[in-house]
Amino acid sequence: MGTGTSTSTTAGPRVPGPTGPQLVRSLVELRRSPLVTFRRAQREYGDVVRLAAGLPGLRLRLYLVFSAEGAREVLATQAANFRKDNVMYEEIRHSFGNGLLTSQDDEYRRQRRLIQPLFTRRRVDGYADAACTQAESLAERWRDAPDATVDLAEEMPAFALRTLCRVLFGADAEAAVPVMSRCLPVLLDYTLERGNTPLTLPRHWPTPRNRRAAAARRGLYELCDQIIAERRTGGAAAGAGSGAEAGAEGRASHDGTASDDGTAGDDLLGLLTRASGESGDALGFEELRDQILIFLVAGHETTSTGLAMALYLLARHPEVQARAREEVDQVLAGRRPGAADLDALGYLTRVLKEAMRVQSPVPFISRRAVADTVVDGHRIPAGADVMVCGGVTHYHPAYWQDPERFDPERFTPEGEASRPRYTWFPFGGGNRACIGQHFSMLESVLCLAVLLQRYELAPVGPGIPLGDTVTLKENGPIRCRLTPRTPAPPA
Repeated sequence: MGTGTSTSTTAGPRVPGPTGPQLVRSLVELRRSPLVTFRRAQREYGDVVRLAAGLPGLRLRLYLVFSAEGAREVLATQAANFRKDNVMYEEIRHSFGNGLLTSQDDEYRRQRRLIQPLFTRRRVDGYADAACTQAESLAERWRDAPDATVDLAEEMPAFALRTLCRVLFGADAEAAVPVMSRCLPVLLDYTLERGNTPLTLPRHWPTPRNRRAAAARRGLYELCDQIIAERRTGGAAAGAGSGAEAGAEGRASHDGTASDDGTAGDDLLGLLTRASGESGDALGFEELRDQILIFLVAGHETTSTGLAMALYLLARHPEVQARAREEVDQVLAGRRPGAADLDALGYLTRVLKEAMRVQSPVPFISRRAVADTVVDGHRIPAGADVMVCGGVTHYHPAYWQDPERFDPERFTPEGEASRPRYTWFPFGGGNRACIGQHFSMLESVLCLAVLLQRYELAPVGPGIPLGDTVTLKENGPIRCRLTPRTPAPPA
């Protein structure tokens, strides 16, 4: 149960929401387009909305939270009353283990204590070289793109996965990428579908979908177990920036030991293997596998969505693209970007943040209330499923003027300071905020800089329905035409 302060069930008004025919309409539309449905619910009923559906005993009580204040209370100030005890997180635990995303209470605090030192800004900056190597490899491959056209909905998830594998596994990434590319999407889609479906078939029934998911899970587990076992018996722990790609460019490789100042050194698995607390506590074999899989699940979708939408929006707004490229050229003067350039690439960072507002990588964050709690002035009862909806808050007219418009200037320091904290939260918030936020932003800005050094982008075909879809793939192909820059900036 939660340890936060409960609120009397008589406090706060009843949460409004659709009833009768309106409820039936909302539930039908919810299956077809949840974000569109939620935005209409916010307009019609306010910032906390109740949906109820299903037969007695199986009835779903879903409370939708749209305001910045409500998000702050659920994710931060009253977070102890909202736990990861719902169906979605149970499905994630079964598929990918009980890592940092899904663990709770003492187990979560222990994991966070062991892992947090590996995600300091100085440590994460040491992975900039790996991110740039992957971005340069992508840029080279794009030179052979048919009709000089690429589909960002395919290219950016592949880039993000390769980069994560390089950071996690170092020299073992080349063996890991094919397995991850084949198995991870299958198991992730299966898990999300089960988490969003009221009634599901038992996993052990030999349906084609269950069998495909079981095979994908087995492939992921076997790969991780093999690499972990090799590391624990003294196998290679090459640095994230080492291996054939880095060596070919003359950059120094690492010897598998962390550097004294923690700014570079191992791949993440090597660091996790040796991570220990003050009492000598360390992550066990299964815990290492769980953390690896959770990092892949949580890290690759957020980054790939932000990158794909940033590139697409740059293509559709040539004046923004020109300004971003001018900044890149002035700051880098044709050289390779690095972590030290992040602060100077302020406009490019604003482009990325605005892209993550327009298409939220994590449009919903779900919890289950374990105590009666008042959220943004409304009573939410214990046992209710609660959904904080960043995909709605990021378009809320109370916080965003003309929210349908793409405008990176919303994210100037002055603009950010003028809004409440939880008007933009693609990485969650509170004590459970994403531990990899800095890495995602670093990787994304460096990748954008590398690609803008080499290409001009233009849209292909009609626009896509920005902000209306839950996942990147629901937009369908996101095509851009590439024009190599001539003359290319000096390497």
